[in-house]
Amino acid sequence: MLRRLAYYPIWLFFIAITICSLPRPISAQPGSHPLGIFEDQSDVGSVTPPGNLAYDPAKGVYSITSAGENIWSKVDGFHFVWKKVSGDLSLTADIDFPVKAGDPSPHRKAVLMFRQTLDNNSIYADAAQHGSGLTALQYRRAAGATAQSIELDIASPKQVRLEKHGDFITMFLSMQGEPLHQVGASIKLHLNEPFYAGIGLTAHMKGREERANFSNLQLTQLTPTAMHAKLVLYSSLQTISINESSPRATVVATQRAHFQSANWSMDGKSLVYTLDGQIWQVSIGGGTPQKIDIGGAISCSESHAYSHDGSWLGLTCSALGKPERHVYIAPSRGGAMRLVTENPNSYLHSWSPDDKTILFTRPGLGTTTNIYSISAEGGPETVLTTDTNCNDDPDYSPDGKYIYFNSDRSGSMQIWRMRPDGSQAEQITFDEFQNWSPHPSPDGKWIVFLSYDKSVTDHPADKDISLRILSTSDNNVRVLVNLIGGDGTINVPSWAPDSNHLAFVSYQMLPEEDAGPPQ
Repeated sequence: MLRRLAYYPIWLFFIAITICSLPRPISAQPGSHPLGIFEDQSDVGSVTPPGNLAYDPAKGVYSITSAGENIWSKVDGFHFVWKKVSGDLSLTADIDFPVKAGDPSPHRKAVLMFRQTLDNNSIYADAAQHGSGLTALQYRRAAGATAQSIELDIASPKQVRLEKHGDFITMFLSMQGEPLHQVGASIKLHLNEPFYAGIGLTAHMKGREERANFSNLQLTQLTPTAMHAKLVLYSSLQTISINESSPRATVVATQRAHFQSANWSMDGKSLVYTLDGQIWQVSIGGGTPQKIDIGGAISCSESHAYSHDGSWLGLTCSALGKPERHVYIAPSRGGAMRLVTENPNSYLHSWSPDDKTILFTRPGLGTTTNIYSISAEGGPETVLTTDTNCNDDPDYSPDGKYIYFNSDRSGSMQIWRMRPDGSQAEQITFDEFQNWSPHPSPDGKWIVFLSYDKSVTDHPADKDISLRILSTSDNNVRVLVNLIGGDGTINVPSWAPDSNHLAFVSYQMLPEEDAGPPQ
């Protein structure tokens, strides 16, 4: 064969290689099989009466009828039409519920799904279109675990895509026929090969049938991410419920840009975050972010926090004539800022419950960082830690009796607490992770912090991390959500006033051709 290739012009060889590397449909013509591009269909879990697929090859429409209680929690019940696959791929379709009159269930779900097994408690990820119009990326990280979701508060999209690149799974939408684009919903989830790719439907009501149509359906093999010449960064600003039985996250804003550190406003209506050295604000319900006009601010960092009365926003910025970063405060709605720390390289972290004192950190030589306090009016600063280790991310308990912080003084980065004067330091976590950025909830019942693998040093961004919750009543710790993040995720206090929700920033790297134009 190699000898025969020598007789052909070399440019033909490169054309052949290029054609073979392009994204391509996985199967042959869909009309050649009664299930179209799929191999088989199954009821997953309890589905009574049994579900079925009607495929119209002339129109290319897959119509599923199914009962089933739900695709959620720890056990699923739905009808699944599937194909065994391997590698990187995308599954795309227009989804419609043809029955709109009468009393259809607003909770019925039509899904594009990647699933490890056909067991009812399997690992999976899906792009779910609900009867109510809600769209979500749902997933179960381990067999029998409680499902989680990233939800979008939008109208039903025209087209949905679920895309897998390695262990990264991302949902793309087209609302009105524009090119498919990412919407801030992305997770890291490992699926052993082969796994199942397919479409499914649950009625969300035992014994009742619903119907969903899938059209313009494509199952396409993709070029592995490692072979892409360029990846681009997307940031997603999200809120999440800490309810253990239903940890739902909602995308508030997403952009091809680098967001950092979200604060929740004291009235619970908005979030502020850093982008390109400026402070931005966005409504919890979404909408267009607005830049806060802070007079004199240059190159603001991710270190910012609201005062507890909501009047002031503490900032870490540079200013004309002061190129190093200092701590400033400004009116929370915008306005001229006032200098708090005279010494440079000071990074704000939190306010005392009475808003009279601000905690900040200052890097020293090598990896040394220490914690300081200062009056919100300025003046002398008080050093609270004086060792040669890293002591960072301090935050007051709501009763003002403790300051929580992370320190590597025990040999690894763990969560500690001390009295407001720096005395009586005691270690809180003792595990194999590198733990950073502890933040007590407003009611004092929880401490949220982020955890890296033990091999990670310092506080880098774009790593596999977990947001974990510690109960102050018994010191039990549980994972709230796994994501790609780190520096910029929860550097600052990010609890909602109700103590039941958190704000955070996650990141995703997408091939440039999938990412769309910069925003």
